[in-house]
Amino acid sequence: MMILTTVRPSRRFALALLGGGAFLAAAGRALAAAPEPQPFSEEAFVAAQKAGKPILIDTYATWCEVCARQAPILGKLRAEPKFKDLVTFTVDFDTRKDVMRRFNARVQSTLIAFRGSKAVCRSVGETQP
Repeated sequence: MMILTTVRPSRRFALALLGGGAFLAAAGRALAAAPEPQPFSEEAFVAAQKAGKPILIDTYATWCEVCARQAPILGKLRAEPKFKDLVTFTVDFDTRKDVMRRFNARVQSTLIAFRGSKAVCRSVGETQP
């Protein structure tokens, strides 16, 4: 897994999701927003990877203030046409410890971006758009 360290977390995260020029060109033509987040399932995650979709793993806890601040920011990003292909999986910190361990997410409010089968970056506790 590669973790970028030379760019601020919010910018690093956006750059990882945006990818390259082809993605940006396609995004300019897009009119629909990304689908709503769905609870993590291994089958859906593997299917999204095989389809080549950009993937966001969003770990949260209902009691987490940082998670509550992240939610509307992520909602606005998903509404942008350039993120129409983004598949977001939510992972409940309190009930899905197995998935938290799988992704080595030690705290709630961890966001992990995947391009295909490769995790390209992660952000922990970021609340800046």
